[in-house]
Amino acid sequence: MARSTKAAHAVNRLRERSNNAPYSMVSLADGRFSLTLANLEQPDELPASVSEAMEIDEFVAYVNSLQKLAPKKASKLDIAFEKKIQAAKQK
Repeated sequence: MARSTKAAHAVNRLRERSNNAPYSMVSLADGRFSLTLANLEQPDELPASVSEAMEIDEFVAYVNSLQKLAPKKASKLDIAFEKKIQAAKQK
């Protein structure tokens, strides 16, 4: 159970980093995992396989390597503050 939780958390982090792209994981009977991506434009279609079946550690490392940069959340005040810092550095 903990194995699939580790993989599920990795997929959830990938969804967050990719602006909620419809990624999901498939747990196979032999204990390996595979990553899939659904096509939202054609919901009747089966999800496309993104990876081959992998052992847990290899799967988590693969999922973590996708979409490395998380979208940066910033308020208007954060953006204004960042501009002031950049302007001060240029002086």
